[in-house]
Amino acid sequence: MTEISAAASPPIRHIVVLGHPDPQSFNHEVVERYCNTVREIGHECVVRDLYALDFDPRLRSDRRPGHATGMSADVAREIGLLRDADVLIFVYPIWFGMPPAIIKGYVDRVLGVALTPSDIRDENPDSVLAGKWFGTFSSSATTRIWLDEHGQMESIRQAFDRYLMGIFGLRDAGHVHFGAIVEGMNARFVRESLYEVEEQARKMCSAAAAARHAVKAKEAVAALAAT
Repeated sequence: MTEISAAASPPIRHIVVLGHPDPQSFNHEVVERYCNTVREIGHECVVRDLYALDFDPRLRSDRRPGHATGMSADVAREIGLLRDADVLIFVYPIWFGMPPAIIKGYVDRVLGVALTPSDIRDENPDSVLAGKWFGTFSSSATTRIWLDEHGQMESIRQAFDRYLMGIFGLRDAGHVHFGAIVEGMNARFVRESLYEVEEQARKMCSAAAAARHAVKAKEAVAALAAT
């Protein structure tokens, strides 16, 4: 009889891409709480702190999709990590209504390394990213109410989150935003916000585990049907 063995599978991997220059920032606390939570559950968490890595966000002429003759070493390293991942999480502050340039550069240079305009036009998702979960934790000095009044959150969700999910074939894991993130914040507010990060991390782990189980179950059924 064919059995579904969770022990035989590698741990579920979360890749967390951080785009904030201050190691003491709230964004770094978000990453720490998220990773601690998923690791306690038994999942693997790999942090890609783009500023600490001195990641170059510039997409050079000879590295554009369809023009590159090879993959640079730093991008190849990121693709290698993403290939075996189940979950991709972005953590960043909203600056001037959009994610920081270093986050956009990660999209341009890493996520988009093999996706050509014709792939986007023909709706051919990237083979490395398709089916993975994509979630975001963002922050701003302004309040969520102010951002909503000015259409900023919906703009980011539509022009950035949903667009990326559409062209790369990613699954929606949600976008959690924290407003009024400023120096001297109330300690209770910080604790409550980080608790929300923890709760979202648990939901993400549950969704990823259920998705993997569904795949294993489908494979087991197919194997039984073939015997």
